[in-house]
Amino acid sequence: MEDLAPRPGDLEPIETASRDELAALQLDRLRWSLAHAYENSPVYRAKFDTAGVHPSELARLEDLAKFPFTVKSDLRDSYPFGMFAAPREKIVRLHASSGTTGKPTVVGYTSRDIDNWADLVARSIRASGGRAGDIVHIAYGYGLFTGGLGAHYGAERLGCTVVPVSGGMTERQVRLIADFEPRIIMVTPSYMLSILDEFRRQGLDPRASSLAVGIFGAEPWTNAMRAEIEQAFDMHAVDIYGLSEVMGPGVANECVESKDGLHIWEDHFYPEIIDPETGRVLPDGEQGELVFTTLTKEGLPMIRYRTRDLTRLLPGTARTMRRMEKITGRSDDMMILRGVNVFPTQIEEQALRVAGLSPHFEIELTREGRLDEMNVRVEAAPGGCDRAAAARELQHHIKSVVGVSARVSVCDPGALPRSEGKAKRVVDKRGR
Repeated sequence: MEDLAPRPGDLEPIETASRDELAALQLDRLRWSLAHAYENSPVYRAKFDTAGVHPSELARLEDLAKFPFTVKSDLRDSYPFGMFAAPREKIVRLHASSGTTGKPTVVGYTSRDIDNWADLVARSIRASGGRAGDIVHIAYGYGLFTGGLGAHYGAERLGCTVVPVSGGMTERQVRLIADFEPRIIMVTPSYMLSILDEFRRQGLDPRASSLAVGIFGAEPWTNAMRAEIEQAFDMHAVDIYGLSEVMGPGVANECVESKDGLHIWEDHFYPEIIDPETGRVLPDGEQGELVFTTLTKEGLPMIRYRTRDLTRLLPGTARTMRRMEKITGRSDDMMILRGVNVFPTQIEEQALRVAGLSPHFEIELTREGRLDEMNVRVEAAPGGCDRAAAARELQHHIKSVVGVSARVSVCDPGALPRSEGKAKRVVDKRGR
């Protein structure tokens, strides 16, 4: 692999600013963000008033702990635009989740938000080893999902040539990589393994491809998977992190010269780690739930947003800004299967759509080779049904509505374990 360490003059001054300089900037921007949210979003005004706190009370960064958390249900309860802190006519872009219980979470961006987002994704691509003039093959999904367009605007902002392939059609992906010779690919790591399999199926040597950098995100992935991809393609594999509520991809990124965790772009996002049970702020180095406050967002500021992602904060290395370790799991019951967020309630909703099936089900997660698989066992309703047809119908609903493939088997009534308390819906046999 080629040496992609940054050259003199590559970095923005803020990336190497002192911690004192960075803290001063954060405090100034945090005061603005809290005041902006309070003055322009009725939802935030009500939350702050209920908590008995006012933006003027922020005298130092640690005072942020006085302010209430924001959670995903806040966005659903204010669907679609109730949390926005800018007039609707100033919102130039909307993105949304697929929705787990009928109502998606909707995020809005002003022109300035889009500019900042593009700048930060450009910074992330550069931290990964990308440079102006590179061809970037983007295989993240486009549309309401933030991955494709977020990567697209950032690559163009850096001065790259973008190939907006989106996901799917793996045979075509490999053909375009061979023909267009991109230097960078942006995609989920699990789909990169599918692309690798297609290279081999076509008899092509992946190490002979033009790819020098892979920027992988949207799902957890291990250093073992990094090593496999890097060896197979003779390329650098780096991690990118983001979530739509906070911005999208580009909240944090690994630096190619160190690959030792994701540097958070702290000039735009203030991170905290909390105890998931008590909400108490934990010191750097301790593992807990990641919380973000946006420092520059106009359309939809996020104040102490609970991501449910579990990690810890570490000192900066390749950049002054602090690092977060790779995400180790979540503090709620959400599953991430090949980059798609899946909740047990989604499976239950689809099972109840199928005549002859009961609401008693179990999800088994396994790892076959390198890829995660989901197996759904669901009981037939008393009275019986055509089990093969019911399994096919549920499999179709899960694929078309939830967006993942699953194996479905229908078992006898009463075959699955019962619980007197909260049902254990997920059996994770993937290991780590």
